[in-house]
Amino acid sequence: MPELKCTVQTCRHNKNFLCDLDKIQVGGSNAKRAGETCCDSFQERHGDTYSNVAGEADPATDIHCEAKECKYNEQCKCHAGKISVEGSNACRCESTECATFKCGY
Repeated sequence: MPELKCTVQTCRHNKNFLCDLDKIQVGGSNAKRAGETCCDSFQERHGDTYSNVAGEADPATDIHCEAKECKYNEQCKCHAGKISVEGSNACRCESTECATFKCGY
C-alpha cells in the first residue's frame, strides 16, 4: 500500500496529515492532470472538531483509484510508493487532488 500524506486539514479524516480511513477513493476517471483528480472520500470537518484531531492514523492506506490515465494506476489500485492528497482549504471533494498523479499515456 502507498504511504499517504494529506494536507486537507478541513477533512474530518485528517489526523496530523495522515488519513484515519483504511482505504480511500481517488476520483477522476478522465483526468489528464492532477487538478482533474479528487479525493472522493473527503468529508468536510464541521464545528470545532479541530480540537478532536487526536487519535490514530496509519500512513499506509489502500487507495482505490479511478484515474485510469495515471501511470501508478494498476487495475484501479494505486501503486505509487507515496502519494500526497492536497487541498488545504477544501470544503468539498472537488477542491482536493491527488498531487502524485502522473499521466502515463
